[in-house]
Amino acid sequence: MDLTKQFSEQRYARALESWTWLDLDGKAPRFTSLFGDVFLESADGAWWFLNTFEGHLVRGWNARADLAAELDTGAGQDRYLLASLATAAYHRRGLRLDANQIYAYAPPPIVTGSFAVDEIQMFDFVAVVNTVGQIHEQLRNEGS
Repeated sequence: MDLTKQFSEQRYARALESWTWLDLDGKAPRFTSLFGDVFLESADGAWWFLNTFEGHLVRGWNARADLAAELDTGAGQDRYLLASLATAAYHRRGLRLDANQIYAYAPPPIVTGSFAVDEIQMFDFVAVVNTVGQIHEQLRNEGS
């Protein structure tokens, strides 16, 4: 089971439209976790992680080799790819994603606080990532 997905440039652009409140300039999306967290590469070769659950962007690795080394570990796969949840959704629940889908929660964990495997569903990548970006921005603006 592959723990990452890639989408077209257009689908990434549409999915990330609502995340303009973060500094995504100069960062190109390269792949995602099965839950829609986006890995982006900047012009200097650094890799960034857009955590859609928590609504933040962090520079995680200085080079692709550093990212690959971390994602080759069980701890890295669980932290960044949510491997245990993805594997449970696939094997235990039988959820098979099509080319445009990711796993997601409805409502999202930012609202419920729950990451229960039984609540995982399949949704369109663009719809989920765009909607979650809007929710995070609204919550951020309410806190200002």
